[in-house]
Amino acid sequence: MKFKSDSHNDYGKFKLDLKSIEKNPFEQFNRWLSDAQKADFIDANAMSISTVNADGKPSSRIVLLKQFDENGFVFFTNYQSRKGKDIEVNPNICALFFWDKLERQIRIEGTIEKISLLESEQYYHSRPYQSRIGAWASEQSQILESRFTLIRKVAKYITKYPINPPLPPFWGGYRLIPEYFEFWQGRESRLHDRFSYQKGDRNWEIQRLYP
Repeated sequence: MKFKSDSHNDYGKFKLDLKSIEKNPFEQFNRWLSDAQKADFIDANAMSISTVNADGKPSSRIVLLKQFDENGFVFFTNYQSRKGKDIEVNPNICALFFWDKLERQIRIEGTIEKISLLESEQYYHSRPYQSRIGAWASEQSQILESRFTLIRKVAKYITKYPINPPLPPFWGGYRLIPEYFEFWQGRESRLHDRFSYQKGDRNWEIQRLYP
């Protein structure tokens, strides 16, 4: 399928400049995430995570941001999944948020590490029972013969852990530790506002970028 050369929306709801942007990228992120939450997105905290495997091949998927502070951005997954295996050999990672109704995106680049066992346990036990069972039953990214096989494994773990399933040893959280942020605000005629934050020895260096 080909798209017409003019098959795009012209942006112009908001602008971004040095007068309005926060000096701290975490504060700017928090401001934009709060705007997205108020804009009634289904999952305002959804982000695309890109990893690279041992052969240098990238892959991306959507995960949900669950926690963040100035130490980094946390999401949870199966450590034996495709992204988990990528992270084992290459800790460099990129996250991307896109909020179309606000004409905004944020790119975050950095390295990733596992969070502590205690942090993973605290979050795991805050999840609904069925979600905790699902973490046990899913061999994430592996070949599945049929959905019946998955349902049968769910039933197996419900029988094994009818009340309070423990944290699976292969499941937990990762923390993305940022080294670079980029905030993109759509503008008219594709003359977008783009600002980067590069981590320095003490402060974050802010630069305006060509669109």
